[in-house]
Amino acid sequence: MRISVVDVGSNTVRLVVADAEDGVPLPVHTAKWKLRLSEQVGPGGRIPEEAVERLVEAVSAAARTAQQWGAAGPLAFATAIVRNAPDRLEVLRAIRTRTGVRICTLPGEVEAELTFLGARRWMGWQAGPLALFDIGGGSLEVAFGRGRLPDFMASLPLGANRLTREFFDGQDPPPLRSVKRLRRKVRHELRDVAARIRWERPRTTAATSRTFQQLARLCGAAPGREGPFVSRHLARADLRDCLGRLAVLSAAERANLPGISAPRAAQSLAGAVVAHTAMKLTGVEAVTICPWAIREGVLLRHIEEGPGWWSGLTELSDESGPVGAVPLRVATPAD
Repeated sequence: MRISVVDVGSNTVRLVVADAEDGVPLPVHTAKWKLRLSEQVGPGGRIPEEAVERLVEAVSAAARTAQQWGAAGPLAFATAIVRNAPDRLEVLRAIRTRTGVRICTLPGEVEAELTFLGARRWMGWQAGPLALFDIGGGSLEVAFGRGRLPDFMASLPLGANRLTREFFDGQDPPPLRSVKRLRRKVRHELRDVAARIRWERPRTTAATSRTFQQLARLCGAAPGREGPFVSRHLARADLRDCLGRLAVLSAAERANLPGISAPRAAQSLAGAVVAHTAMKLTGVEAVTICPWAIREGVLLRHIEEGPGWWSGLTELSDESGPVGAVPLRVATPAD
């Protein structure tokens, strides 16, 4: 069985085509289209018409590519950039009408659940009680669990791009007072979630997302060209030192640092503040960088549970109304 996933994020549209062999999604082709939607959203988060045009073109190209590689219609979802847009229904309607692809806008808690599943499968049972951090463009997902699915999960409005726009807009580099304001905001939002993670005392903490991958590279982890099976870690002490460097540099100067790509250079400082604060408040000394995340989680759920679970999600994201709460199956010892 060959299946595909399309992920509409704040910076890119990504496609993964995979074979489902023995319950494991084995990638056969990946592609991405750089749209930088987060830089184009209008007042209040509305997605302008020209950005919708580019999004339609990218989703259409992804669907054609998936078909060329022998995969059925993709499991397509959008994260916070579309989910939080006041014109979300119009955007979803345009994509579906013009491409035939039905985009699902996942609630943040479902993103956390699916990302946790991907991380659990990659890290294995030897990881023990597992905590998860994932910094996106619009939100931070946190989860904890002892089994296949998380026992606890949360989605917080602490995405790297969102915070950059809110606290550093037009300031390059931002003054120290803006960085301090941002850190206070992150501490406030994370207070209750961090207390829960400390109480659970995870044996392992996994970090996914490009933000964590780039910060780990900046702090000395192996580059991506060495492949996914190289062990990569990010220590809180190293991140603290790098955070000081990022805070005094402009976005253009940050783009010259190891691991920091030009498209994400502007938001790298906010991402570092969120990452360091999350690790500090939860008492985590180091995280393991996990290459599997939400896209692999979607593939795994589809392989393990069949198409029914995805149909339930897309029905809640239909044109008829806003996304509601998705009833999640609670993890049990049998998982």
